[in-house]
Parts: sequence; C-alpha cells; structure tokens
Amino acid sequence: MRSKKINNSIITLIFCLVALCTAASAVAQSPENGSGVSLIPQPAKLVLKKGSFQVNAATKIFVGTKNDELKGIGQLLAQEIQRTAGVLPTVVQKEPSGKASNFIQLTLQQAPDTLGKEGYVLRVSPACITLAANMPNGVFLGTQTLRQLLPIQKVSAPVSIPSLEIVDKPRYQWRGMHLDVTRHFYPVEFVKKYIDYLAMHKMNTFHWHLTDDQGWRIEIKKYPKLTEVGAWRDSTLIGHYWDLPQTYKKERHGGFYTQDEIREVVKYAEERYINVVPEIEMPGHALAALTAYPELSCTGGPFHVESKWGIFHDVFCAGNEQTFTFLEDVLTEVMALFPSKVIHVGGDESPKTRWKECPRCQARMTAEGLKDEHELQSYFVQRIEKFVNSKGRTIIGWDEILEGGLAPNAYVMSWRGTKGGIAAAKEKHYVVMTPGTHLYFDHYQGARDLEPTAIHGYSPLSKVYAYDPTPSELTKEEQKYILGAQANIWTEYITTEKHLEYMAMPRMAALSEVLWTPASQKDWESFKDRMQQQYKRYEALGINYARSAFDVRQQLDVDLAARNAIVSLATDAANVKVYYTLDGSQPGTSAMLYTKPFILSKSATIKAASFLEGQLAGKVSTRTFDAHKGFAQPVTILTTMHPSYANKSNLVDGLYGSTDQTDGHWTGFYGTDMEAVIDLGQVKTVSTLSTSFMQNIGYRIFLPNEVVFSVSEDGKEFKKVKVISNANPAAAEGILTHDVTAKITPVKARFVKVLAKNIGPSPAKYPSAGQKTWLMADEIKVE
Repeated sequence: MRSKKINNSIITLIFCLVALCTAASAVAQSPENGSGVSLIPQPAKLVLKKGSFQVNAATKIFVGTKNDELKGIGQLLAQEIQRTAGVLPTVVQKEPSGKASNFIQLTLQQAPDTLGKEGYVLRVSPACITLAANMPNGVFLGTQTLRQLLPIQKVSAPVSIPSLEIVDKPRYQWRGMHLDVTRHFYPVEFVKKYIDYLAMHKMNTFHWHLTDDQGWRIEIKKYPKLTEVGAWRDSTLIGHYWDLPQTYKKERHGGFYTQDEIREVVKYAEERYINVVPEIEMPGHALAALTAYPELSCTGGPFHVESKWGIFHDVFCAGNEQTFTFLEDVLTEVMALFPSKVIHVGGDESPKTRWKECPRCQARMTAEGLKDEHELQSYFVQRIEKFVNSKGRTIIGWDEILEGGLAPNAYVMSWRGTKGGIAAAKEKHYVVMTPGTHLYFDHYQGARDLEPTAIHGYSPLSKVYAYDPTPSELTKEEQKYILGAQANIWTEYITTEKHLEYMAMPRMAALSEVLWTPASQKDWESFKDRMQQQYKRYEALGINYARSAFDVRQQLDVDLAARNAIVSLATDAANVKVYYTLDGSQPGTSAMLYTKPFILSKSATIKAASFLEGQLAGKVSTRTFDAHKGFAQPVTILTTMHPSYANKSNLVDGLYGSTDQTDGHWTGFYGTDMEAVIDLGQVKTVSTLSTSFMQNIGYRIFLPNEVVFSVSEDGKEFKKVKVISNANPAAAEGILTHDVTAKITPVKARFVKVLAKNIGPSPAKYPSAGQKTWLMADEIKVE
C-alpha cells in the first residue's frame, strides 16, 4: 500500500510541476515589488511565478489516507479559507488522482530531509497547491504561510493565490512567547486566542507563568488550598509601583485553571504544534503558596497573597523536608498535565534573608557542606532537577540558577542580558535567550509620554528586529547550545486583554522574523514594507495592535562647539511622510515636510507626526530645544559626579530629560550635593535661573533639599541671588521632573553657580530609610 501511495503522490507532483513549467518563465522577486505577496516571517527561499491558483467552491484539500494529523491541519486550513473566501473546502483523506486539479494537497512525502521537523515546501501552480513536509509540524507551519496568501478581508470566491515556490525552515528550534497570568489573570478563551497569535507568527513554544507571589493559577488536587486560598488576593496596587503614596484597588482579584482546563489548553496548543512549558516558581516568588501552606516557609507566617509587585523575603524553606515533598507532589501533577520535555522551575529573584536566619536552612548547609546561601539555592535546584529527571523531563530556569553551581542537566533562560546565556553555553548547557534589553514586551515601545504605563525600559519594533539570539562571543561549537529565544510579557501593568494585545503586537512579528528567517536575509526596510499588510491582518482579526511604529522618534544631536543641534526624525513604519513644526503648533500636511536632518541654532518646540495617505498615522511627538544664554557654555563641576552619570554637558546641552534616569540626559550625584559653575563667556544681563531635577523615590532619587543660585563677574567673588529652601512645595511623592526656578532682579554676570543640596539619608517613612540618596540634575537654564 505504501508504494502505491508514493506513486500516486509522485504523479500528482509531476502534474503540478508541468503546470508550473508551462506557465511563463519563472522570475525570482522580492515580496514588496507590488506582487501582492507579503509574508512574515520572510521565508528562506521564495520564487514568484506567473499565473495563479483559484480557490472556489469546488476546491478540495487532500490529506492522505488515514492521516488524522494532516486531516486536523486540513480542517483548520479549510476554516481559514472559509473565513476569507466564503467557501469551505472539503477535506478528503486520500491522495489526489493523477488527473485531479483545483486542489490543495498536504503531504509528508515530497520534502527533502534537510528541511528537518519544521521545514516545508510550498508550490502553487494554476492547477494545484502542494504543501510538503517531513513532519506534520512543517505542514502546519506551511499553512500559516498559505494563510497569508489568502485575502486579508473576506471576499467572495473565486480567490487568487499567486503561483510561487517556497522552500522554508526555521533558524531556531525554540521560538517562544511567555505569558504571566499571576499578576493579572486571563481566562481560558483568551489563552487560546494568545496561542493562535503565536501560531500565526510561526512560534512553537508557549511559556505559561502559572505561580507567583500574587496568585497560584493551577489546580493541584493534593493541595486544594493552593487555589482555594492562593489564587485570590484582596486588593491590587493602583498605578506604578514607584508612585507614592501607594494606593490599592480594594477588590478581590484572582482565578485559576482547573486540570481539565489545563488539558484543554494543552490540546489546543498541540493541534497548532505549540509546546506548552509550565512554570512553577521556586524557591522564591512563592507567597501565594506560602499563604495557603505557611508551614513551608522559614518563619511559619502568617502571610497574604501579595497585592503589589516586587521581590519578597519570604521563600520556600530549603531546610524543611516537607518543602521538597510538597514540590515533588506539585510537579508530579504538573507533569501529568503537560507533556513538555522541559519544565520551568523559576529560580529567579530569591532573596537569602530568611535562609540566613533560619536554623533549619543553616543546619541543611552544615549537613551538605555548603559554604553560603547561594550554594544552598544550587542544592535546592539540583535536588528538584534530580526528581524531574527521574520522570524523564528536564528543568529550565532563569539565569540565577547559575549562581552557586548549575544543575548538571538544566537549561538556562537568560534574562538579565546575555551574560548568563553565554556562561551556560560555554558550560555546554542549552540556552534560551530572553534579554530584558530587547525581549521584555512589558517594556515601553514608544515615548513614555505617548504610551500606557509600563514597568520601565524601551524596546521599540526596530530594536526587537535588530536582536540576534546567538552571541558573537561564542565559538561555532558553543553556538549550538543556543536553542533560540522568546519574548516575555509580565502583566503587573497589563490589566486587560486589549492591552496585552497592544504590548504583544507588532513586536511579536519582529521576533518571529528574528527566530525564523536566516540572519543573512533579514532586511529591516523590507520588513517595514511587509508590515503594512500585517497591520491589515491584525485589523481584520480585531487585534488591538500598537501603532507606536508610526510615532516619530526625534533624535537631537547637540554640537556644543557649533552651538547647535542636528535634528533627525524617524519612524518604524514604511511609506509614511513626516511633517513637523518648530513653534509648538500641531503638525498637519501643510506643515514642514521632513526630508533630511536639519540644524537648529535657536530655541524651538518641535512637534512631529507621520501621515499615511494624507491621514495622521501616529501620535504627535514633542521635544524642546532650548538655546538659552547658558547653552553650550563651559561648565565646571565642583562636587563628585557618580561615574554612571558623569556627563556634565547634560547641564548645558539645551535638552531636557524624561522621568527615566537612564535616558542619557541626567547628571547624577550619589550621597553628595551638586555644585556647578557655568561660564557665559562674557558679562551678560541675567534675570532668570532654573535647574531641572528628577524624583523617583523608589530608586532613592529625591529632589534637592535646597537650591542656592549665585552669580559673579570674575568667577571668584560670588553673590547669592536666590535661595530656594523648599524645592518640592507640593510635597509630591510620585515620579516627576521639576524645574526649580529663580526670578531675580536683573543683574550683570559672567559666571552662574548652582548649589543643590542632597537631602541626606532617605527619610524614615520610606523602605530605603537611612540609605544614601541620589540627586539627578539636568539643564541649568540662564535667561
């Protein structure tokens, strides 16, 4: 029977190839040349042909005899054709006859072995479509390409699919997205929708973060209080963690997935060839579990399911045998639900405070010959690993599991940059790269003043696309241990499904191309062009994607010697026109059209926006350039700047910092005052002096206690012209920037001195009480 099937398949292939060859000669084209083919991720090889295949009411999908996996894939494809073309092809479980036409064939018999498990060959001719792969995984991934060749908006059949040939396979074997459902809970139906988003971007791994301090989200039969108690918190932090005073929404929040619901999600993902990796946090991020079972802690509690975010001192007790019994029981039930070879055990952000004070933990260290608490964590993780390995599975953990000694068989997920991943690969451990610098999709993707509240960071579409998961520091042999990468979505500040979609898309599209397309074929300009169609696909599917790519980034490069600024305007979108104004008015199509960088030598408020086909495409961005009397003048610092924030030019560059102290605009003083002198070059009349400061109490950045403005004609004898003792008159405690301004009787001066006094140790009412504090200063403006 097998030889007969092969012969039929070969006859069908020959028939399709004849149809291809008898069409006009093939021409290799890029997808952005007007052909209408726009694929993301970009295939490894794409050759466009002349002619097209017509999908109509008579089109059938052949999936081979008795192949239920291909039948399932065929049915999903048929549903997609129905959604876009209005006809539902019949899925036929047999091979097409040699004379058949107007069909789509899904087959496992015509793909070269070099394509591996997930590669595929897609051939479209006027007579038929053949999608071949070595494994069903490849066939499914090929249907995601075919799906992009269908109309975006629903039309009436017949529908044309351009003739082409694609030979394709992924660059990496781990192509993932993470979802945190602990900080904010998401129901099963949305989790399935999220999996659909992964599938359409050719992702194959769903990392499901199920337990943390703020909630336990998976039913464990042996420990019912985990969900009866641990799945619910009585309130939730409002606003940003660093907004002070902290306030809370006094409303019960939570939820969990029953084991039946877990099975349902896992099956749904399996049908889309996505592996679900569960994460059960240990030894830290465990307060939800400890609230339910406080005897597993070092102190015995009591505890509560956390209402705010952060890192907490109470963790699983490493000296208590009951802890390991509990975790082994939990993992036994987890592994029964998740067939994944890899089980995530967390291992991150676990303070050692309680272990240092715990007699049982100290006794464990003595008994095991462990020199410190880092080695105790290594003991903890290695003990869990032995149990998981005994069940035929492998653990993966965040890169903190490297500390104290890495478990022998563990995979490492490198999130604190790339160093952890590099170190693990050099030790011949498999690695998944997920650095916060590029792949934390809970970070801002546009200017902070234009985006919804996020945790911090900045990862726009272009930055994600530029990422390469394989560090150049590794040898060719070591690079084999880089399995791939994933992006993480932590949900402290993401409270709704629409907001989550906004944070995921379109950055997921950029990551999909990073992980799929050969590095040599990545092309940012081509990607931007192809994204125009992807945005339309998102819209057709009702996805609330971010349009931050259409927002204008303003780059001002100040030339202090020339006393001017070079202004560059850019977006992450294709085919847009950027218009701008310099007087603070709203830009429209009658404003100045940006064509190339331009020079500013006078003060300006720049407002810029992108337009697509004459319509506003993004949000309006604003930057201020202030060419005041002190701009670009020599500045001398009389106190000690912190090495991380030691650019004194920030004080006279005409630019103003944001509420992000790492944006490159702040000069920092740690535990000391700021004293700066500006030389205006000649005696001038001065009537207004001001300095910008930042406050972020969570980072121990405080406004100054006092600001003293002084002037001098000779730089030796200074006269105080204003002392401002209350730099924060509103007593605001939030994250802010604040200008301390002194309007004075006009005075002649060549030198201006500003002394800003640090408040000293952090006040007693804050968690950082008694610690050194920061003073962050920006522009010293002289008028």
